[in-house]
Amino acid sequence: MRKMANGTAIAWNQKAVLLMGPAGAGKSDLALRLIDQGALLIADDLVELTRDAGRVMAAFPGDAPPELKGRIEARGLGIVAVPAAEAPVELALVIEATAPADIERLPEREFSQWLEVDIPTIRLSFLEASAPTKVRLALSAISGSIIRPS
Repeated sequence: MRKMANGTAIAWNQKAVLLMGPAGAGKSDLALRLIDQGALLIADDLVELTRDAGRVMAAFPGDAPPELKGRIEARGLGIVAVPAAEAPVELALVIEATAPADIERLPEREFSQWLEVDIPTIRLSFLEASAPTKVRLALSAISGSIIRPS
């Protein structure tokens, strides 16, 4: 199974995060801040998702121009080279860009389906200063390394 997702994906500690939202929501901005803190770019704007043994894997699209691998649009700078993941990475988290006023303070656990697999999904304001920290905390909660209320 294969699906293309309009978004930006990064890898943090061998787990993929898919950033979803409309143009101008801050997907690339948040990805750049995470990359600056040690994440790897998987793909910008278009992410290839495949299913492998019950897992969803995120990768740079196989049919995309290879010279775009490891490249991301930095508004005001253009297309820049950044550290990139070499192989597909398991999708662990989907984050939907949401206006701050529309984000619940204590949200219920939520999932979205990708290639018939439920993936934890949260909503964040991508341009808030705390967004990269919230991404890392959410990944830690999913992996069980921090306590999260049920």
